[in-house]
Amino acid sequence: MAAKRPGEGAIPAKRKDGATERARRLRTDETEAEYRLWGELRGRYLNGYKFVRQIPLGPYVVDFVCRRKRLVIEVDGSQHAESAGDFTRTAWLNDQGYSVLRFWNDEVLRERRAVLETFLAVLNGEISSPSPGLRFAPATLSPLGRGVGTA
Repeated sequence: MAAKRPGEGAIPAKRKDGATERARRLRTDETEAEYRLWGELRGRYLNGYKFVRQIPLGPYVVDFVCRRKRLVIEVDGSQHAESAGDFTRTAWLNDQGYSVLRFWNDEVLRERRAVLETFLAVLNGEISSPSPGLRFAPATLSPLGRGVGTA
């Protein structure tokens, strides 16, 4: 039997009925932040890392995922503030071996470069992803608020 590559294999939990159709709908009804971020992630523009968007993972549909690195990126609106459902979702994804980064829509729109630098730092192992359920703001990475480094 051949060894599986990272990111391959079955998700143990079944998808909710209609998850694929919901993912398709979310791709056409994306927010401006998701649209702009997808423009940066599609076509392996981010240092060759392949991302897909609005993909069902088990019972959830995630905004973006790099399967090879098992990294999920969620872009949240105000409806996600203090959401217990988001904590449960993140915990489930962590249990499946995925790291989860969460950013607010306005962070992606105002600080897209810093957000992308955060993705790269996590993907390259320069910084680890946050504890489950915590938001990972680009401003927390350095005193300058721009990626990994020193002031």
